[in-house]
Amino acid sequence: MTNESPAAGSTLRPADTWQPDVLGDGYEYRTLDLGTDPDGEGEIVATLVRHLPDSGATGTVDSSATGTAAAVLYLHGFTDYFFQRHVAEHLTARGHRFYALDLRKCGRSLRANQTPHFIGDLALYDRELNESLRLIAAETQGEVLVMGHSTGGLVASLWLDRLQRAGGTAAAGISGLVLNSPWFDLQGPAYVRTVGTQLINTVGRFRAKSALPLSKSSAYGDSLHHSVAGEWDYDLDWKPRQGFPVRAGWLRAIRLGQARLHRGLDIGVPALLLRSKLTQFAREYGPAVDVADAVLDVAQIQRWAGCLGDRTTIVPIDGARHDVFLSAEEPRTEAFRELDSWLDWLATYRPGTSA
Repeated sequence: MTNESPAAGSTLRPADTWQPDVLGDGYEYRTLDLGTDPDGEGEIVATLVRHLPDSGATGTVDSSATGTAAAVLYLHGFTDYFFQRHVAEHLTARGHRFYALDLRKCGRSLRANQTPHFIGDLALYDRELNESLRLIAAETQGEVLVMGHSTGGLVASLWLDRLQRAGGTAAAGISGLVLNSPWFDLQGPAYVRTVGTQLINTVGRFRAKSALPLSKSSAYGDSLHHSVAGEWDYDLDWKPRQGFPVRAGWLRAIRLGQARLHRGLDIGVPALLLRSKLTQFAREYGPAVDVADAVLDVAQIQRWAGCLGDRTTIVPIDGARHDVFLSAEEPRTEAFRELDSWLDWLATYRPGTSA
């Protein structure tokens, strides 16, 4: 497992047709059949979701109407799936077509007797990512902006680096990357990232599906879900409040991907990185969890943000949660304001200029 497999994956089986999605009116999903799981858990699928704000949205999109990418492809994080309708609707209101991908064994794509979110090599995700990009390009005939949250931010960054080395990110139709609290390093003291990583590599190689004995906390989940202290409604089977167990082989794949990032990537396009200003880890929910990142160390995000290899804009959002777009209203509004401002800049940006 290297996280270095070629960007072009094997040909997929024919994709399913678009069907009504669980998010209701204006949302559809399409199943991507990925065949047999390389990690030995049977037949696997990924699920592409799209937002159609009106009947006219099924046609192609003129990117001059948005001034930037015709479409957006959103990638979720660990213990997550796409449910953030307000993000989709904000972007479609700007004139973009919005798509989100539930990766294999995640959310809509999880099947019986499969290990949630498990993958032995992050580069295996190239199959569903490349197929999603192909489908989106066929529907919109324009450039695609990639958005990635947390683990999805790491996955997206590594994918774009492979696309860049395989022929060019811009040539593949990518216009930019938006990162929402990307998981760029393992949180915790330095020995966790050194001796701990060596142990993870060993256990992950030989006992890949073993759950690691990590302490669980529902603090972040409690801050989000409307049944406890939050304002958001989502499926707790797909996004449990305490999170899914962390498997040794999965964490090994994450550490290999982070190591690749730390050596320096070349994603080939500009990036916007949004994060909270503070980290506040907690075992139980309290008000401090509502105004800080309760999942990742924001200092580690900041430390490695310069490894993307292209122009990167970093914006700390005061009072933001781990998912900045699930923050309270004021920081959430600020995050959207920063996103819009950057997208307006991206529309005028030309490589090799000082714009």
